[in-house]
Amino acid sequence: MSKKRDRQNAVRQLIGSRQISSQEELKHLLLAKGLTVTQATLSRDLRDLGVVRAPSEGGVRYLLPAMVSDDSKPSLDGLLPQLFSRIDGVGELIVLHTLPSGAQPIAEAVDAQGWPEIIGTLAGENTILIVCRSAEARRVLSDRLVALARGAGRLGASRQDSAAASLDSPPKSD
Repeated sequence: MSKKRDRQNAVRQLIGSRQISSQEELKHLLLAKGLTVTQATLSRDLRDLGVVRAPSEGGVRYLLPAMVSDDSKPSLDGLLPQLFSRIDGVGELIVLHTLPSGAQPIAEAVDAQGWPEIIGTLAGENTILIVCRSAEARRVLSDRLVALARGAGRLGASRQDSAAASLDSPPKSD
């Protein structure tokens, strides 16, 4: 069996048997099994395996695709209040910033909405680029996302106002 296959099997076994909330924690557990791995390799393995980080009752944790059914995937109105940081936009583009590791689950939840204003999303670790059909669609969608983020009181009033205001502000020049 290949080194990569052994490592990925160990990752599957560990994530399937316990709550793991960070790559650093997973890296230490793999080391305890005699598997040394770099952060870059571990990130690739997690991506290859379709592992996602999602909120759970005990905090954020890694989940294998088989552990998440379509009915149990976290909803956007559940994720945004927990993971939203700030939002900005220009023209047809929205840039939504999240807490670390929040971009992937939020982008997936946004895509699942099937909102007609959206052409597509692109997510990194903590930033999502949302391409809208028009500047007006961006304004409508931005307001909707800010309202969803406010839903559980995650943002303070001043952050909410500044987040919403930043959507129509011209870019600052240095």
